[in-house]
Amino acid sequence: MLVKLGKVPTVIISSSETARQALKDHDLNCWPRELSYNYVDIAFSPFDDYWKEVRKLVVQELFSTKQVNSIQPIKEEEVKKLIDSMAESASQKTQVNLNEKFLALTVSVLCRAAFGVSFEGTVLSNGRLNKLVREAYEMLGSFSASDYIPYAGWMVDRFSGLEGRRDKSVQDLDAFYEQMFDLHKEEKEKGSEDFVDVLLRLEKEETVVGNDKFTRNHIKAILMNILLAGMDTSSITMTWAMAELARNPRVMKKVQSEIRNQTVNKFMISLDDTNQLNYLKMVIKETWRLHPPVPLLVPREVMSEFEINGYKIEPKTQLYVNVWAIGCDQDTWKDPEMFLPERFIDNNIDAKGKHFELLPFGSGRRICPAIYMGTTMVEFGLANMLYHFDWKLPEGMVVEDIDMEEYPGLTVSKKNELLLVPMKYFDH
Repeated sequence: MLVKLGKVPTVIISSSETARQALKDHDLNCWPRELSYNYVDIAFSPFDDYWKEVRKLVVQELFSTKQVNSIQPIKEEEVKKLIDSMAESASQKTQVNLNEKFLALTVSVLCRAAFGVSFEGTVLSNGRLNKLVREAYEMLGSFSASDYIPYAGWMVDRFSGLEGRRDKSVQDLDAFYEQMFDLHKEEKEKGSEDFVDVLLRLEKEETVVGNDKFTRNHIKAILMNILLAGMDTSSITMTWAMAELARNPRVMKKVQSEIRNQTVNKFMISLDDTNQLNYLKMVIKETWRLHPPVPLLVPREVMSEFEINGYKIEPKTQLYVNVWAIGCDQDTWKDPEMFLPERFIDNNIDAKGKHFELLPFGSGRRICPAIYMGTTMVEFGLANMLYHFDWKLPEGMVVEDIDMEEYPGLTVSKKNELLLVPMKYFDH
């Protein structure tokens, strides 16, 4: 579909076949467009030498299978804290806000794993960091008139208040990075080097990456990518999965039976245990199909002409891949509006970017490098929540009352709080 957003021609791709052509066959013809956000022009650079070297660095130091497995003790410690918190609510028979719980979990794991510091007990704790990230997501996903209406657009952004909000968000993010650097220097163990150490060392040594000297702005751009790509998406998936399970008691009972039959008399489900939980993996894939965290992949700008299904896609065209529409395509999925994990039985479709029917992480050269980290976080978190607790709706509430309204933005989370009452399955 071709539409005009102001002066910008925009193509929306909504089928797996056209997504394959855009993301695989013509991947080099376009790259993510620059967004109106200070460091993003660095973070979303084209496929040049700088981008290739930085991506390799990030994968090696943070998102490789070896590195992700090495931070498993951090995940276990943070999930244990969550279990203890849930157990306290269960003993008091009080409801818990799973939106907040899952976001706090992913924030803690990501900050300790990627930034080398914990913000517990600092001015960035108690939800302030969460609000900062949420505001950044809203700004990145907002409609900036200056991007689409030449000359006059900046006036619209200014009078609407968007420009002021965006500037404040950038300032808040910058203050966060600087404070994180300070905390990191204070808490860093002598003789150890984590990911932030590596970046700071590259800056200090004035290392040339690609054709550019590595600067503090490059560090902030990389950390922004990690912060915004990794913090919200895993918690969004866990929240939507629990919402769908609460709406579908049959599926809830089936996945809990698998988990509890697979692991008996253990305090915590291990990462190795999750590898055997096939039905849980189906539940997660079905959640990604219906509720992709980024329903419109980061928009791309066409740099050189190419064709899709015989239609010419001209340079300067903005390209959106509608992952949500692809996941609800009736030509691919039977009864697409139903939450039915069994559709993945004897179905080899996965979420690693090779099957264009399911693209929660994107595909091609710009596929999310943190697929393994995000997938293991979701599987590990959900498995332990479903293992330790049964879940019921608050008193007076029925399944039909569960609100599935979405919160708009670059990522799409559940708008209203998911409130459920945990009940201890067993005591240790």
